[in-house]
Amino acid sequence: MQIDLRTVSIKPLRHTFDNIARRIGADKPASRYQEGTLDMQQEVNFHYRPTWDPDHLIYDRARTAIKMADWYSFKDPRQFYYGAYTLARAKQQDTAEANFDFVENRGLAATLPAEIRDTVLKMLIPLRHVAWGSNMNNAGICAYGYGTAFTQPCIYQSMDQLGIAQYITRVALLLGDVDVLDTAKSAWMEDDAWQGLRRYVEDTMVIKDPFELFVAQNVALDGLLYPLVYETIIDDVLSSRGGTPVAMLTQFMTDWYAEVRKWIDATMKTAAAESAENKEILGRWTTTWRDRAAAALVPVARIALAERTDELTAEVVQQFNARMAKAGVPV
Repeated sequence: MQIDLRTVSIKPLRHTFDNIARRIGADKPASRYQEGTLDMQQEVNFHYRPTWDPDHLIYDRARTAIKMADWYSFKDPRQFYYGAYTLARAKQQDTAEANFDFVENRGLAATLPAEIRDTVLKMLIPLRHVAWGSNMNNAGICAYGYGTAFTQPCIYQSMDQLGIAQYITRVALLLGDVDVLDTAKSAWMEDDAWQGLRRYVEDTMVIKDPFELFVAQNVALDGLLYPLVYETIIDDVLSSRGGTPVAMLTQFMTDWYAEVRKWIDATMKTAAAESAENKEILGRWTTTWRDRAAAALVPVARIALAERTDELTAEVVQQFNARMAKAGVPV
């Protein structure tokens, strides 16, 4: 008995779903990102308006002052849908775990100069409350924003910030003990240096416009906090004074923000290019929240930078302004 094996090419009758084909064409295969994003939000057959907000639909374009002809114009340069997102974060988590193991197993935390250790505990640990605030805010953007292309990355951002809060907690426990967390919470609630940032976080939690909340949290606050705290203070200033182990423990935050910045800038660029009205609104929001964020971060940065605070903060603000100008947002 002889068996002949042959390769048979089968032409698919359709390459993707109808809702995707209407956007990219029926003969073009769709990516996983496109199939997991485009037109995924429900548009019709709602049973009732929200009882807590009867003036709006459950998903309503009118919740924001930003107007888009197509809310699926937004594209995530990272091409993140759930599968791609979890794979990317799993790799980063492996790196972070390896860094924590390296620092802990070799006793590098004990080699930190006492001054650096105290500075890190005073400046870094209360920031876990800021990360928790971002977790809540991005969940809010996802809940009340319009269009999966805009809201989907925000829930990823929300979970990332929860993870960052947990990493900061682990740094605290590695450099100290449980009492360090209580001390940081007391500082967050009572110390003058933190009250401007605390007020910023609490004020953003009641912003009704989901796109303004995106600007206040992801664009303005994170756009200044991460370059100032993690890139400038920890990676540059403290590392030069013997704080390299801390830079290893916070590598996730540095790498993470370098990645999410691409999505944030692409979102702002798309919204600003839509219309002159959008550009004006985004410029006004960005300027207002940038100024508030910078003022709130100055006393926090002074914990580590002392007399260099104004100089280095101004540099971070200039870099932020250049980012926004490149994205087409006037600030």
